[in-house]
Amino acid sequence: MKNFVEELRWRGMVAQIMPGTEEFLMKGMASAYLGTDPTADSLHIGHLCGIMMLRHFQQCGHKPYLLVGGATGMIGDPSGKSQERNLLDADTLYHNQEAIKKQVSKFLDFEGTGENKAELVNNYDWMKDFSFLEFARVVGKHITVNYMMAKDSVKKRLSGESRDGLSFTEFTYQLLQGYDFLYQYEKYGVKLQLGGNDQWGNMTTGTELIRRTLGNEADSYCLTCPLITKADGTKFGKTEGGNIWLDRNRTTPYVFYQFWLNVSDADAEKYIKIFTSLDKETIDSLIAEHNVDPARRILQRRLAEEVTRMVHSQEDLDMAIAASNILFGKATKENLLELDEQTFNDVFKDVPHYEVSKELIGQPAVELFNQEGMQIFPSKSEMRKLVKGGGVSLNKEKLAAFDQVITSEDLIAGKYLLVQKGKKNYFLVTVK
Repeated sequence: MKNFVEELRWRGMVAQIMPGTEEFLMKGMASAYLGTDPTADSLHIGHLCGIMMLRHFQQCGHKPYLLVGGATGMIGDPSGKSQERNLLDADTLYHNQEAIKKQVSKFLDFEGTGENKAELVNNYDWMKDFSFLEFARVVGKHITVNYMMAKDSVKKRLSGESRDGLSFTEFTYQLLQGYDFLYQYEKYGVKLQLGGNDQWGNMTTGTELIRRTLGNEADSYCLTCPLITKADGTKFGKTEGGNIWLDRNRTTPYVFYQFWLNVSDADAEKYIKIFTSLDKETIDSLIAEHNVDPARRILQRRLAEEVTRMVHSQEDLDMAIAASNILFGKATKENLLELDEQTFNDVFKDVPHYEVSKELIGQPAVELFNQEGMQIFPSKSEMRKLVKGGGVSLNKEKLAAFDQVITSEDLIAGKYLLVQKGKKNYFLVTVK
């Protein structure tokens, strides 16, 4: 059995840890849980640090529980938030839960026969029949308002940082999360809670509730990972287009791969420890090799490959690499045709776009690509010269003649024409 805490430490994944946690885990197989609220039907890469904690926990021989907060997701957690969340209905929450389990199955073994196979639980199952009076008697009497008010997440919301203040619903969130820990402690023998560092206050409420309910001899522990940031201090996982999601329908594997490929050297060195299962020897070797010639971006490439393969598949990784090569390396028309439309648009989203009417299909290239408003070629005569010199390609194939007739057979996905001038100048023409 590997030392879980030691594994997290060298990876830079420990922010706060309760005294005695490491010693407790070295006694034998233990159970730990990490909670996530099903507020969307996909996780994004901001959730990955916590999921990787569970992955390492299982790989170290322990039993992980992923708690999907069907009940708490109906309320919203004030930690790190300036506004109350929108409340979701039960059907939406169940749909989101199933989608999340499918994603996390790429990281955890839920189907194994070993004692430490992963489990998914939903706190709605034990909260749905819990009456308010029973909750007040069983949970509320053990935690004082003074204790709850001392939490940073509560103090910030009451200090005037939010015009809306803090609803009673949100104020009770830490009691609900605390009860989750108590319930799993008694039902499943879960003695450790994992989470992001913004959850420390809610997590320690759970250990306090266990101690006050079951006595001082009931040992329970918390361990948090740091909140991940970029080297420049900006928020991790956000782009101009928003979150980087694990769901391919929200973020294509190509865009996902490109995100990791384009991180800074400092971030790549940090992220490859956090977001992959590569061992220390392999990572140290990659860092050393990268530092010899940073321009080769060895760290970024390996990071992008490992995470894309883990979240999606080898096939998706191959397609993402092939799509990247279309802009930055050699590619063929067949490579273009292998892309799905969303990926095709992602690859060429930053190149100049033009639209032409489908009635113009059937014209010579020199006429079609020199329409008024188009700025692909300076003039028809300049286009003739470029074509003659082999400097113009249509859909990654050299244009044979400047007056070559463009037909519907040339359209990609029935509506796109990709014009390339020289090696690096691309133009996308959409036929409507």
